[in-house]
Amino acid sequence: MDRNPSPPSSEAEEEGDAVGNTVYSKHWLFSILTRLIEVISPEKAEPAVSPEGGQTELDEEMENDICKVWDMSMDEDVALFLQEFNAPDIFMGVFAKSKCPRLTEICVGILGNMACFQDICMSISKDENLGQVLLQRLCDSDSPTLLETSRLLLTCLSQPEVANVWVERIRENPSVYDCVCFIMSSSTNVELLVKVGEVVDKLFDLDEELMLNWIKNGTCRSVGPSVDDSPEELPDFKIVPCILEAAKQVRSDNPEGLDVYMHILQLLTTVDEGIEAIVQAPDGGKETWSLLYDLVCHELCQPDDPPIIVQEQKTVLASILSVLSAMFASQTEQEYTKMRKNMPLIGSLIRILQYMEGCGKRSVDNSKESEQQETGRTDLNEKDFHLKILKDICCELLSNMLQELTKENTLEGLHQGHLNEQTCSSAFQNLLPLYFASVESFLEVLREADQTLADNLEKRFPSLKV
Repeated sequence: MDRNPSPPSSEAEEEGDAVGNTVYSKHWLFSILTRLIEVISPEKAEPAVSPEGGQTELDEEMENDICKVWDMSMDEDVALFLQEFNAPDIFMGVFAKSKCPRLTEICVGILGNMACFQDICMSISKDENLGQVLLQRLCDSDSPTLLETSRLLLTCLSQPEVANVWVERIRENPSVYDCVCFIMSSSTNVELLVKVGEVVDKLFDLDEELMLNWIKNGTCRSVGPSVDDSPEELPDFKIVPCILEAAKQVRSDNPEGLDVYMHILQLLTTVDEGIEAIVQAPDGGKETWSLLYDLVCHELCQPDDPPIIVQEQKTVLASILSVLSAMFASQTEQEYTKMRKNMPLIGSLIRILQYMEGCGKRSVDNSKESEQQETGRTDLNEKDFHLKILKDICCELLSNMLQELTKENTLEGLHQGHLNEQTCSSAFQNLLPLYFASVESFLEVLREADQTLADNLEKRFPSLKV
């Protein structure tokens, strides 16, 4: 059986029974809503309610029918019909009384579809009771329900008219932090981790105050509701370790998810408190540095990849290098930032710049072709804009690292192949003239390690000659 069976395709049985311009029957939909009310009525003994308090299964016929409503709710006319007949209130009753995880999941999913339409989203968002009940679903132990809840929240946060309502609601509800951190740190469901990450990313992007609150959180133990509504002590969560754990889970299975979590880390570095949270972890930031170092040096933009790969990976690379740059600037005394361990990172930074040069040449060629077809401005397109951001971040980190090189580090880099005339020329080409001081400093060290190479580079770049 498909997860969401196709909705009924037969025409409405009676004239005037159709929902809006659809072929769906008002009578049929109303009958399903009525059955849902019966499910949560105390005098009924429907299988979705368990008097003993344990979880129950949804009978197959009811599941098929309610899944059809789930699919149908993607149609605006159906969503409006459900809103008119107070479906959100019925669902709130389901959340309060049903012990059937599958029924809860489907009802949240229907609300998520309905929230895609602006007027309905505003109505759902302004209902304080419903809003609080939905946030409580983040403490559910059922992964499919958590996934649908996260989708619903992301839908609402993505609508400017109501985003602030949800941000304020979440800010005032400390259990959301606990539940989100618990999911990020313990779940192995990649799809759920990606969606929860998107919610956190959106929240931090929308509201710096909330981000600061979450960064400072975790200083005392929190209590959050468990699935059976009894208090349950949760661990003392810190936001950075939770983000790292989620990133490790998604890194190999979901590139988009990795992009999301790297962007969350990048957002943390936009405030001093965020950088402190990263580098003042119990391990001094070593785990964060190791993960990001491994991604850049061993997974992304590798020597056997075609140069065009930098286009595909530009956003995740920009986030990673931005975090590494912030950490390097603030943690120069940490062992993990010492240059003897980071020559491969310098080699990777230069390779990224070389790949971008290749993409830049292709963009110029494409621009010339378009100019022949159409006269107009040659402003940077969106892809070039993101590549420029990546280049700026890459150059800043590379310049800072070159300034820290000693003669011994440089000799090691030459021996390992990370530094040679070609790679140094590429680095200088990208760093000059903005980072003249860094290049000049590196060239002084290079003279001690390889006078011939230094002389050749001076010939290529006359501005460096004394």
